[in-house]
Amino acid sequence: MTRATKRRLLGAVVCIVLVGALVAVLTVSCGTQPRPQAAQKKPAPAATDPAAWAELYPVQYAQWYATSEERPGGLSKYKRGFDDGLTYDKLSEYPFMPVLFNGWGFGVEYNEPRGHWWMMRDQQTIDPSRVKAGGACLTCKSPSANRLYTERGKEVMSMPYLDAVGLLPPGEQGLGVSCIDCHDNETLDLRSARWTMQRALADVGLAEPNEQQRRIIVCGQCHATYSVMKEDGQSVDVNFPWQGGSWGDVSVETIIDNLRSDPARLEWTQGVTGFKLGYIRHPDVEFFTAGSVHFASGVACADCHMPYTVVNGVKTPDHNVMSPLKEGMTSCVKCHPDSLDDLKSQVFKIQDRTVSMLIDTGYSVAADAKLFELVNSSIDTQRPEVQPAYERAKAYYEQAFYRLVYMGAENSVGFHNPSEAGRILRDAMAYSRLCNGILRGILAEHDIAVPDEVDLELGKYLTNRGVEKLGFVSSQLFVDPFPTHLSLWPNNTEALKAVPSSPALKSPTAAEVLQGGAAK
Repeated sequence: MTRATKRRLLGAVVCIVLVGALVAVLTVSCGTQPRPQAAQKKPAPAATDPAAWAELYPVQYAQWYATSEERPGGLSKYKRGFDDGLTYDKLSEYPFMPVLFNGWGFGVEYNEPRGHWWMMRDQQTIDPSRVKAGGACLTCKSPSANRLYTERGKEVMSMPYLDAVGLLPPGEQGLGVSCIDCHDNETLDLRSARWTMQRALADVGLAEPNEQQRRIIVCGQCHATYSVMKEDGQSVDVNFPWQGGSWGDVSVETIIDNLRSDPARLEWTQGVTGFKLGYIRHPDVEFFTAGSVHFASGVACADCHMPYTVVNGVKTPDHNVMSPLKEGMTSCVKCHPDSLDDLKSQVFKIQDRTVSMLIDTGYSVAADAKLFELVNSSIDTQRPEVQPAYERAKAYYEQAFYRLVYMGAENSVGFHNPSEAGRILRDAMAYSRLCNGILRGILAEHDIAVPDEVDLELGKYLTNRGVEKLGFVSSQLFVDPFPTHLSLWPNNTEALKAVPSSPALKSPTAAEVLQGGAAK
């Protein structure tokens, strides 16, 4: 054996020894750290109140209860519900909204939602105009909604809201989303028992959803849009406008077609135009599943909003549900190796673009509404030479309005599906411009002059709202992140500065509510 061969053999032996030693060290080191165990599934009481599940699932209960706590400010740029303990007024954030929503409760009080613990409690303290639909308002707020609907059907839907709340046991009247809303109490498997979602799944042909689909569907029981169905002005049911769609393809066009084709879905009369309209609420499942990158990659809501945590050696999804921006984006970095600053920058860039388009489109659609107001007060729109053009303008207006409402109501400010956000708002602006052109043509034919920039009378709609005479909280106004809006709407932007400003309202804490029902 040569000297070189001996050196190579010796080197190989040393290498093997070192690798073996390293493996041994790592094994010992890892062995000293107990691996987290998945939470054991134990049958729980068939109870509505999460407190009844707390003995078996104390970690999850504590996390759920933490949704009652205020969030630190400054982490999320546009979704600020309960940040720093304040109430954030969407009508002050987007001043075109009270113009468009004038005529019903959303034009009176429309706040950024707080955590799940507050769902029912905030509904019971909001302006009474927001719960005129009656017991139907309990459908996605109360875990007892299914029982009430099974027992009383249409009766509970049309019942005055506080009367319907009075049907609940006293200890459950303030109870929002509960364990039993999402879990079978015997197996702890995910479930979606609400009749609204079961019907919707049948409408889109999803008879047996898989596990990942169920992880979206349980959230979609409430995070989806719905119509409060009407008969003779009374609420009779709640229904998702998914007919004609399919799972992963309930488009905004499908929703709008259902709203416009079914008179039972026309819930209110818009004050400025006089039109009977439907409405679109928090279409989060529809928006996310409409071809988004994350949905196509197999991501579900809980992957981002309920990241796994380890508490006392037990691994569990975090039931303190919130935006990833507010919990350190731990769910994001598991898949994206970028720095936190880079990830946040990407999120904010998407949201900035969405907000800019939303503001510009919102002012444009509000201007259309004010032009309809002028036409309606000045011209007989039923005359044969006027009616066809007027009806075309109305059809374009509704297409623009519903798209705008859709994007204003979804909860990610465009992030869940950026390309779809751009498409929807682009189309909304196109429909708005078509409507605007027709209305200006009608007015010109009747020698009625209209300035290039329509006066939206923002102060009229922003102040003295509802029982509490709510006002414009100028400190909460969202300014267009890009200069476009300022150049397109200079007079309305300037007029907004003259609207009296109200202070931000401090929201009561959970302790204050439980100790004496603090008023808002």
